[in-house]
Formats: sequence, C-alpha cells, structure tokens
Amino acid sequence: IVDPVLLESYGLKGADILQFFSRSNKLVAAGNLDTGVGRFAVKVPGLFESATDIMEMPLRTSGDSVIKVRDVAEIRQTFKDPENFARINGERAVALNVVKRTGENIIETIEGVRGVVDAESQYWPDGVKVIYTLDQSDDIRQRLSDLQNNMISAVLLVMIVIIATMGVRAAGLVGVAIPSAFLSGVLIIFLMGLTVNVVVLFGLILSVGMLVDGAIVVTEFADRKISEGLPKKQAYGEAAKRMAWPITASTATTLAAFAPLLFWPGIVGQFMQYMPITLIAVLGSSLVVALVFVPVMGSIFGKDNVKADNTSIVVAKADSQEDLKKLRGPIKLYVSILDKALKIPGIMLLGTVLVLIGVQVAYGAFGRGIEFFPNIEPKAASVLIHARGNLSVYEQDKLVREVEERILDIDGIKVFYTESGEQDQKGNDDVAEDVIGKITLEFEDWNVRKPATEILQNIRDLTQNIVGISVETQEQEEGPPSGKAVQIEVGSRFPESLSDAVETIRAALEADENFIDIEDSRPLPGIEWELQVDRAQASKFGIDISLIGDYVRMVTNGLKVTDYRPDGAEDEVDIVIRHSAEERTLDQLDQIRIETNQGSVPISNFVNRIAKPAVGTINRIDQSRVFTVKANVKQGVNINEKVVGLKDWMQNNADKLDPRVNINFTGEDEDQREAQQFLMKAFVIALFAMAVILVTQFNSFYSAFLILFAVVMSTIGVMIGLLVTQQPFGIVMSGIGVIALAGIVVNNNIVLIDTYDTHRKRGLAVRDAIMVTGAQRLRPVLLTTVTTVLGLMPMVLQMNIDFIGREVSYGAPSTQWWVQLSTAIVFGLTFSTILTLIVTPSALMFREKARRAKEFVIGKIKPAKNSSERQVQKDEF
Repeated sequence: IVDPVLLESYGLKGADILQFFSRSNKLVAAGNLDTGVGRFAVKVPGLFESATDIMEMPLRTSGDSVIKVRDVAEIRQTFKDPENFARINGERAVALNVVKRTGENIIETIEGVRGVVDAESQYWPDGVKVIYTLDQSDDIRQRLSDLQNNMISAVLLVMIVIIATMGVRAAGLVGVAIPSAFLSGVLIIFLMGLTVNVVVLFGLILSVGMLVDGAIVVTEFADRKISEGLPKKQAYGEAAKRMAWPITASTATTLAAFAPLLFWPGIVGQFMQYMPITLIAVLGSSLVVALVFVPVMGSIFGKDNVKADNTSIVVAKADSQEDLKKLRGPIKLYVSILDKALKIPGIMLLGTVLVLIGVQVAYGAFGRGIEFFPNIEPKAASVLIHARGNLSVYEQDKLVREVEERILDIDGIKVFYTESGEQDQKGNDDVAEDVIGKITLEFEDWNVRKPATEILQNIRDLTQNIVGISVETQEQEEGPPSGKAVQIEVGSRFPESLSDAVETIRAALEADENFIDIEDSRPLPGIEWELQVDRAQASKFGIDISLIGDYVRMVTNGLKVTDYRPDGAEDEVDIVIRHSAEERTLDQLDQIRIETNQGSVPISNFVNRIAKPAVGTINRIDQSRVFTVKANVKQGVNINEKVVGLKDWMQNNADKLDPRVNINFTGEDEDQREAQQFLMKAFVIALFAMAVILVTQFNSFYSAFLILFAVVMSTIGVMIGLLVTQQPFGIVMSGIGVIALAGIVVNNNIVLIDTYDTHRKRGLAVRDAIMVTGAQRLRPVLLTTVTTVLGLMPMVLQMNIDFIGREVSYGAPSTQWWVQLSTAIVFGLTFSTILTLIVTPSALMFREKARRAKEFVIGKIKPAKNSSERQVQKDEF
C-alpha cells in the first residue's frame, strides 16, 4: 500500500519502480564455468522468498542514502477484492460446487465426496459446520425406490389377474416371462455400456404388461388343446408352432413402433432414448421366452389335464353360430353384441370415424391444450434478485441480504444457499445480466410441505415492496432444460432497428397480466469512466499510454509488479502496488501525479475523464445482431396457448414492427416444435414399418389397413382419457404414449385376424368364422389388455405403495413424470379393446359384404328367386 505523497516527495518514477521489481525478482542462470579441471554451473539467486525480502528491496540510492520499499509502502498479506459472497441459512460460508463427469455414477460420486469431507473435516477448527445442499443422490434413491415399488405393484397386479383366470400353474409359466425378460433386457443394456436410470425403470414398468402377452397367448392356446384331450407336451409344442408367427409379428410391430424413437435428436432425444432401448431389449427377450422357455417348461411342469368349464369347451369346439348359442355368462353377452354389430358393419365403421372426429373437436373445445413437458413438483428452486446501476459488491450484498432476511423464516425450506455479487454465467443465458444475487432453495420432502408454487408465491409477496430491485422465482427444471417459458429472438442486420422492436414486444407482454418475470437482453443502463489522453501533450513529458495505465491501476484494482511463492503456498502470490482505500476514489483519478524528468506532473494536464454508457454483451446469430425477450407465465396458464396468442398478435400488428427485423420463438416453443415434428415423423415411419410386417404376414392389404386403422382409432381413447383426467396433451409424454399404444394395439388385432384366417381356411363361412374367432379370442384379448392396464394403473393414479415401509402415498414427484404417458396408454388401450372385439370383426364383415355386393352388381351372383335360395346364399355367406 503506497502513499502517493511519499512517492512524489522522494521523486520515485513509476516506470523505474516497475522495472526494478521485475529485474530484481529473478533467478539468473549465469551459465557454466569450465576451469579445465572441472565444470560448474553458476547462478545468481534473487527470488523473493519472504515479505522481508520485498520490504528490504532498495528503490533509489543517493550517495549513502538508500530508499527502501518499507520507507514508502506498507506490506500486507491479504485477499483479493471480493467479487461475491456466499451464505448458508443466513451464515457466512464457503461453498464448493461438485459436478460429476458425464457417464459417471452420481450416487458413487457423492459417496466419494462425502468420504473425502469426513476424512478432512477432523482437522478443521471447532465450530466449522458442513452442510450438504442439493444432494441429488438422495433424490435419485427416492425415485428409484418409488419406481421399484411401482414395478412390484405392477407385477403383483398382473400375476393376480393371471392366477385368477388361468390357474396357479399356468400363471407360474407366464410369470417366468417377467424376471427372464427383465434380466435379459438389463443384461443387454449393460452390454451396451448404458446405466440404469429413471427412464430405464419406467421402461421396465411399461413392459410388464406387454412382455407377458406372448406367454399368455401360448399358454392359453396350450390349455385349450389340453382340455380337448392332447398330452401337455404335444399341446405346448403345437401352441408354440401355431402361435410362433402371430407372436413374432406382433412383437415385431411393437418394436417397429419404438424403433424410430432411437433416432430422436436433441436434448429431449438424449433424455428419452433409454425408453425405446429398454423396451426393445426386454420385448425381444420376451419373444424368446414365450416361444422357447414357456413351451419347454410347460411340457414339463404343465398340467396333464386341464378341467375346462362347459363354456370353455363350447368355445374351443365351436364351428358355427349354432354352437355359440350354448354359451352362458359374460361371453354370451359379448357374442350377442357382436352378432348385432355384424348386421350393420358399415354403420359401425362410420360411427367409429365420427366418434374420432367428435372427440378431437371436444378436446379442442374443452381440453386443456398442449404442453411440452409435464410439470413436476421440484426439489429445489431459485430466487433471482435483479437490480441495475453501478452497484459495488457490498451494495449488492446488502440488497440481497434484505431479501434473504425476509424469507428465512418461511416453512417448507430446508436450506437457503445465498450468492451475492457477480454471477458466474459460463454461457448460461438463463441468468440475466442484471442479476446481482441468487438464493437457491432446497425444499423439504414433498409430502411434509406446501406445494412449491405456494411457497414461491409467498416469497414474491414478501419481497414485492423492496425498492430498487425486482425478485424472480424459478422452479428447478426436472426434465430437459429449456429456460423461461417464452423466449423471443429479435434479430436484424440493421442494429438500429432492434431496440424499438424489443420495446414493442415487451410492451405487449407487460400488457398481459399472465406474463411475469419479463426481461430482455438490451444493454443495461450504467456508466463507465473513459480517460481520454492527449498523446501529443503527454509526449512532451515523455509519458505514454502504458505508463498512464499503470498509475491508474494503482487507484483501481492495483498494479501487479511481480509474484513470489512464500513457504506453505501451493501457487504463486501476486505482488500488487495500490493506494490505500482512502485514496482510491474518483477524485483521485484527477489528482494522479507522474514523476518525469521535468518533475512531478498531474495527469489532468493531458487527460480528460468522461462518463460513457457501459458497453454490454453483443450477440450475433448468422451474422445478425440479436436481442432476446424472455418471460414466464403464471401458474396454471397454458404456455402453448400464450405463445400462439403472441404469434397472432404479431401477425395482426405487423405494421408496428420494422420489416427488417426477424422474430423467432426459441426455448421451449422451439423444442416443442422439433419434438412434435419428430414424433409425427416417427409415428408415420412406425405405421409404414408395421404395414410392411402385416402385409408380409397376412398377404392382404385390407388386413394390414384394418389393423393400422385400429391404431389410428385408438387415439380416441387417448383424448377421452385427457378429457376425463383434465390433463393437457404433452408433446413428449403423450406423444410417446400414442406411439407406444400403436405398438400394443396391433398385437390383439394380429392374433384375432390370424385366427379368423385359420377358420376361413378350415371352410367356415365368413359370419361363422368371425363369431367363433371373437368368442375364442375374447379371453386372451381381455387378459393382455387387463395386464397392461393394471401394470400402469399405479402410475395413472399417481399411487406409490412402499412394501417395506408399509406406506401408501399419492402424487409423488416420481409418478408425475409418467402420468401423461401411462394415462395415454391405459385409456387408449382400453378403448382399443372395444375396437378389437367389435369394430375389427365388423370391418371383416364389411369387406365380405362389399365383395358380395360387387359380385352381385357384375352379375356373378344371381338374385334369389325364393326363400330357399336366399337361405342357401345366407348359409354360404
């Protein structure tokens, strides 16, 4: 710390001091001395090793008098000027943020961190407390536990249904498929170098009801054959052969539905790609289990005699409608409904199409619109404090502390982590430039506190009247990060046109009360001091820009002259010259004096100090200058509807915006458009792949079209489910649900049409074949549907059963992730079951009626002349 008066009185020149420091703090390697009888290295050590070395360094000598550093300066070992402050729960703290490497196990990483801290903390002074904040390993363990509980619930529900309908031994054979397919699928995932995460676990839950379908079909067919008198070995062998191609085709079509999702681009694709990988691995394994392991184990452990009730015997041996009249119970009701539907197949198909259109219209009128990703109860949130002006770090900390003190007593928050001062952006566009502080909140467990939205609204209410700042709250994003809800990119090659456009758009946002936390990236208001040098005048004193800058630095951050490494230091320590705190003022900038050959000269002789607007960050995209306008929406407001409304406003007010300005919606809207476009392409590709497989199997374009028609019609159930549960259509989750539903719906239709074709080859009339097929496939269709639906019901109901802790909870965050997807599949599959059992047979009948009508028109079939001929034609039909 130098005294400028002493420097002037001793006539010390700044340039000489700088040069003397740099030339003195050296280790000079002076070469080697070869004396002829030896060779020696010679060096001149001069490095500073202690503060005393610096204090004793001579600066000027006059005769016998020596001026040393100690005569004009005070030496302190101190800290750099603070740029920010940190507090934990209101107490000063030092925070260490730990980020794991990509691909590493987060639980093992955090356990390693805790181990290091525990080992080192025993050497720390008493009173030092260690607090772990935002420990994601606890959250991940909880999510894994919740998903494991849901998986157990799904398996139990599926097994209960199978045991109730097929018996213990047959259910045991089907149940083998679950762990076998799971273990095989996880093994494949492991061999691919992937790790288990929440998406993989949900993929396993989703597959529980699907992977047993093949085993159910094989076991049910074998039981039917055993009830007809075949030995169990022959029955299971015949079941495997007879159902091999239908099961393979149905599994292939299911995998074809999920395969396009492997190529999902972007962050969302990286997030969701584990689901198709998991399903493909597990369902592929289930195919092998159903066609190899189940028949082999059935031939060994299956029952020798399956006692079928009278209804099962009638169904198994039925060859005509007359046989079906002997049925009793629910199956009789189904057969009678099917008989009535077959009399009006055209009306049934037309009615289905009208229902599809009506449901879409109803959702447009009464639904909750579209959203990108489901809202999930967060574990953490941030409070951002905005303020503008040339604030010192201490002023910023004072304002942040005022916000902090108002919210410290709010219930439901476990940890307050406060950062005030300069915010580390590191390319993070989500933090505005005028943010002077950030308070990170870690909530208590979701089931012992109020919802996060209520807590954050309470924070807004408590801090809204603090003068000079604005407070913004942000929930932690659980899904793919997208930043603020609405992000508008305003760009132009003519920068002068941007400010007015941004102001117009911002005014439109502020006029709508549903938009909050509005900001834009225009340069912040503020000043910076510019020292303009008259070079010609300065040169008269032998002064240049560099020397002036060195003297100015002593008034600001300090002038680094050299560095040294004291004992006990791992890194070099800077040696900085600066004035005392009292001398570091704006007025001192005008009073700086520089020693020259002509004496001491004030820089005001050749320097003018001028205030200029502060320069902000300049952003360009594709060579165009860009500003960004961002905003959030109030809780409960549909983001997509507000974005659509903004786009309409811009079209209607195009005259208010400069035509040279380009406006693009980015952030969530951009991600939503990309995801929507990809999922639509994936759905079309999936349908095409299914069509190829179906045409190959049935050798019939009509059969393939009929099954794909059922896939499209199943979306009726999805929309009904969204209307009933009052959920918005999630582009990501509901979109995947529709694609997953497509792969599931085809299974029952494939087996049903394959059975119908088999009966037709046996010579049954069309109507008899359809009726017998419906009766025979009713139980397996209902079984496969019920098992899939029950497997997902815990997620639909957001119910979590903790089997170890014996506790039932509803609405856990882990279930909020998947409620849209599971709801889409459950309601879509339930409705598609009606399509499979009623509409698909009606479509088969419609094809035959259309064919016979065509033959009648061309004269191939002659009109019946009497009642006996009509009866013959009816029997043939």
